Amino acid sequence: MTQRDDDYSVKKSDAEWKKELDPLQHHVLRDHGTERPFTSPLNNEKRAGTFRCAGCGEPLFESSTKYESGSGWPSFWAPMQGAVAPRPTAAIS
Repeated sequence: MTQRDDDYSVKKSDAEWKKELDPLQHHVLRDHGTERPFTSPLNNEKRAGTFRCAGCGEPLFESSTKYESGSGWPSFWAPMQGAVAPRPTAAIS
């Protein structure tokens, strides 16, 4: 199941997103980019709680599902129910 941008409850123009997000957040959240590995402060986050979307604040992952993947990015083995819709990715050649 994939979700289109117009299916989201938060609807903002790109100008509004750019005003609210810093350039890296905008690149990751709106342009489907990625941050450099091993640069996220969330890699070392160990407190119990809920990880939320930096753009809209919706809950995404419980800290109990976070694990050390060695990939350089925060990794979770399960999203919260209904929080994440999978999207197809480009083939790596």
